[in-house]
Amino acid sequence: MFRAAKTFLATLFLVALSISAYCQTPQFPIVKGFGGIYEIPEATERPDPKAEYKIIIDLVSAADDPKQINRMVDNIARMVNLHGIAGVPKENIKVKVAVHGGAIFSMLNDEEYQKRNGVKNPNLPVFEALKEAGVEFYVCGQSLIARNMKTTDMWEGTEIALSMLTTLTTYVPQGYMLMRF
Repeated sequence: MFRAAKTFLATLFLVALSISAYCQTPQFPIVKGFGGIYEIPEATERPDPKAEYKIIIDLVSAADDPKQINRMVDNIARMVNLHGIAGVPKENIKVKVAVHGGAIFSMLNDEEYQKRNGVKNPNLPVFEALKEAGVEFYVCGQSLIARNMKTTDMWEGTEIALSMLTTLTTYVPQGYMLMRF
């Protein structure tokens, strides 16, 4: 009986120890406060800390709930932070975001967002943190017109592009990898 209890306690201790190894606090190495990620010390496939990463994101997805941060916007922060946790310096991560379709509603300034959704835009703090990390935003002018929106309805940190299509065809030939969120 004593031996069974001793074995049980030893097993319980080892299980608790292994669980605590995987319980981590989210980290925010580049985009402060958003896109929390975790270090995976066992990972053998990792970004090269010496490489330059040029990424253009085709952001088309709208928020599931306009009172919450668009999870695709947070995913941009996660992507930047994942490169950062692997040791890629901020200056080696060049990210541009071409916003169109339903995602343009995530880019509204607080006043316009409040009119449409009854709350301030929860995405703006994420956009501010991303901009601080060097991310650039381009809103598709064609999407604005199709939705009867004005450039003044948009968050001030964005640039207005002729279109998402021309933004992609400008940067992809310059070596930017295309990702769609």
